Amino acid sequence: MTKKARVKWAGDMTFIGESPSGHAVVMDAGSSEGGLDHGIRPMEMLLLGAGGCASIDVVLMLKKSRQKVSDVWVELDSERATEPPRFFTKIHMHFVVTGQAVDARHVERAIQLSMEKYCSASAQLAALANITTDYEIRETE
Repeated sequence: MTKKARVKWAGDMTFIGESPSGHAVVMDAGSSEGGLDHGIRPMEMLLLGAGGCASIDVVLMLKKSRQKVSDVWVELDSERATEPPRFFTKIHMHFVVTGQAVDARHVERAIQLSMEKYCSASAQLAALANITTDYEIRETE
């Protein structure tokens, strides 16, 4: 039997989200909507989901190409529509890859494949948002 995701009200404007894999996250509205800042905003979770999905892809592909990567992160800038529903209109992902002699061609290809083929979260958001990417490589000793 397939386990379902669930979001349960925890009082005020706080909700507990439970994933089908058994993990939980606290969500809350902003103070302007009566929230108490007990957790992440739902739209922030969407943005982080895209960043996490793409980062997993990039790390997996860099490992497969035998790059000596010591760290990867993505910084996300976004813009949202001004009127409801306030969906994302622009998302920029800046990937930072650290390691030894990391080949830029492999980083470029990993990001491209993630965006065009593998990252379902980014593909979903790209239906309404213009998603752009860039990267930097930082050499470690």
